[in-house]
Amino acid sequence: MRTVSDLGDLRGKRVLVRSDLNVPLDGTTITDDGRVRASVPTIKSLADAGARVLVTAHLGRPKGAPDAAYSLAPVAARLAELLGAPVEFAGDTVGPEAQRVSAGLRDGQVAVLENVRFNAGETSKDDAERGAFADQLAALADVFVSDGFGVVHRKQASVYDVATRLPAAVGGLVEAEVTVLKRLTESPERPYTVVLGGSKVSDKLGVIDNLLDKADHLLIGGGMVFTFLKAQGHEVGTSLLEEDQLEVARGYIEQAKAQGVTLLLPTDIVVAPEFKDAGATVVAADAIPADQLGLDIGPDSAAAFAEVIRGSRTVFWNGPMGVFEMASFAAGTKAVAQALTEVDGLSVVGGGDSAAAVRQLGFADDQFGHISTGGGASLEYLEGKTLPGLAILDQQSEGN
Repeated sequence: MRTVSDLGDLRGKRVLVRSDLNVPLDGTTITDDGRVRASVPTIKSLADAGARVLVTAHLGRPKGAPDAAYSLAPVAARLAELLGAPVEFAGDTVGPEAQRVSAGLRDGQVAVLENVRFNAGETSKDDAERGAFADQLAALADVFVSDGFGVVHRKQASVYDVATRLPAAVGGLVEAEVTVLKRLTESPERPYTVVLGGSKVSDKLGVIDNLLDKADHLLIGGGMVFTFLKAQGHEVGTSLLEEDQLEVARGYIEQAKAQGVTLLLPTDIVVAPEFKDAGATVVAADAIPADQLGLDIGPDSAAAFAEVIRGSRTVFWNGPMGVFEMASFAAGTKAVAQALTEVDGLSVVGGGDSAAAVRQLGFADDQFGHISTGGGASLEYLEGKTLPGLAILDQQSEGN
């Protein structure tokens, strides 16, 4: 894939940058600006090179029409603070405001276009409708830079189609993400540990399938663990359970054993009578009461997981160990996060809830080797899937 340096002198050129600015909002307040901060280096380097930078991005899932609750205006304001320079905001994506802002940009200036998903063509499954919108986006710029890793697994107008209409390259963020993920899939330094949590086994099937023969250790926590415990014949009470995945879980346990991979499940669980931050007790993983539900891995399990993680040279983690938003059930996730900060090698936090967890629990981004900005995109890459936003850039590079 071409990088920004392959595009030559960008001074005076209008550069459309597809960033990932999909941050959580409480009203108009950004509660985690990690993705905005991650977008800054590419935007700043383009502006410093004299480019006229137009940032396009989405926020939330509006229904293809303007919705004030999903406006990027607060994000544009935060981007200006982080850049230490004014950032103009266009009140539409490709309409009169966007056209005026694009035409008025000067060398080194930055502007943000309104939420790209306010336009039905962005996410349309119809190639013609999506292409027509991509034409409008492309008309605003001379060059396209793909820097929103969190959306490269989507075949959308601002991710895929624009790259066929303008000279295109990956930005620094996407380049860094791909470099790290290649290390995880092609040349991991050993011991290599994969830590998976979150709610469902079904969400992680592809990752387990693709990494089980690459990893030395597979650690399972979160809500998905109860399907594994049930598959071993244990009572799981009222815990989250995927009955239709029990055979799959048994298969993974047997496959890991056959391949010499350590599949580590919790030996103790933090339970409570209901889903609330109260009444927590610790029980053995094979003795969960029928009227209780598991909401975190227990302290012995957290210590065992941490020991394996600290002894690894490469660690990939995706999915919290429990309901970390509640203090009573955050200890397992915190122990895993702390252990990742102590890895002598590459530690990767796989985006999504894991990234939110480490920040909420008080860790700094630079305590980890890499925090991915794209949970879904990271997982699909690790599953071995083709990501449309990367594939089209590969094709464009080969055609030039």
